[in-house]
Amino acid sequence: MQNFISKRLEQYTTKRPQEVLVVTVEIAGEQDKIVIFKGFSSSLMRSTAFDPDVPVLPDEANIESIDRVASPYNPQTPRYIQQGLSWSAMQVLLTEVGV
Repeated sequence: MQNFISKRLEQYTTKRPQEVLVVTVEIAGEQDKIVIFKGFSSSLMRSTAFDPDVPVLPDEANIESIDRVASPYNPQTPRYIQQGLSWSAMQVLLTEVGV
């Protein structure tokens, strides 16, 4: 299934719209931060394609950590729910909400 990780994280945020995910990743040797909110992903460090079918978070990306932040997201004063989650810890939460 193409773009499986990204779709699961986006589905999680549609089921928990009060949360924003801030994902720190390494893509092709470069670090990026991706915000996922209400089913949409956007990079904080590089341009995001207008086409929603172009993945912001490709499956080959190395997820370094995931922060769960209360919505609305304010980068100057984020209200963290959990910080520094590993991909395996996030998978538990994905399973809890059925994605």
